[in-house]
Amino acid sequence: MRLRRLFLSLSTKRIRFVVAYDGTDFCGWAPQAGQRTVHRTLTEGVRQVSGEDVEITGASRTDSGAHARGQVCHFDQKIDLPAERWPRAINQVLPRDLTVLGADEVPNDFHSRFSAQNRFYRFRIMMGDRDPHRMRYTWFYGKNLDIAAMQAGAARLVGEHNFLAFSQLLEPHQTSVRTLYKVDVRHVRDEVWIDVVGTAFVRGMMRRISGSLWEIGRGKYAPDWIDDLLAQRDRAQIKWPTLLPACGLTLMKIKYGRHPRDHRIFPSLAEGIREDNDE
Repeated sequence: MRLRRLFLSLSTKRIRFVVAYDGTDFCGWAPQAGQRTVHRTLTEGVRQVSGEDVEITGASRTDSGAHARGQVCHFDQKIDLPAERWPRAINQVLPRDLTVLGADEVPNDFHSRFSAQNRFYRFRIMMGDRDPHRMRYTWFYGKNLDIAAMQAGAARLVGEHNFLAFSQLLEPHQTSVRTLYKVDVRHVRDEVWIDVVGTAFVRGMMRRISGSLWEIGRGKYAPDWIDDLLAQRDRAQIKWPTLLPACGLTLMKIKYGRHPRDHRIFPSLAEGIREDNDE
């Protein structure tokens, strides 16, 4: 559906979307030739509404099968369409597993990825009986875990560390140094929730963090195994933590300051190194 009577503006306006999606049937956020991705579907939705081909930039490039409740993206529009009209208009053409929750106009120097202060991810592990109503959004384990041991391991992840052992393959110019502000493990009914808040995440990092805490929770390793992983600098020598399936992962929220600024310069250990591999 395309809105009628849209007019070109003399200048572009930057629009920010807050987006939610069930990632089960998407091949992740990032565009891939011939694949159904969130980026491609959202871009087509904007084109159907406005007639414009825009470049949409997301704050995080979630994996295939991962979900989002608070993904953020931006694009520049030339048409004279108020930001508050976007959710109603675009949700009429988007599929049922993708929704724009809100939209606003932001300054032209706002960048959904590089202006973000932090990102909040949650990984859910189901310990109880299989529940078909939750299988798309949790990873089913079906056994009890030692929550106290997982919490002890999680505490060791907080702070600025080199997360090489929790990453997937990086390019030579990229760094795996990140800062995590919070790593919480909670027992919620028959699930374990792993909540992590950090500046940014290298590809695979959240799923390997969850995998390492799961290994500790099932008794394969003690909590201080996290220290050994954080000390690794040689990829060839790493005993990689399990990469848990993306179905249990949800991007919950992305935080921006009152006056968003470019946060591409990461903590001291990574100073001056360009980042292109974030989740």
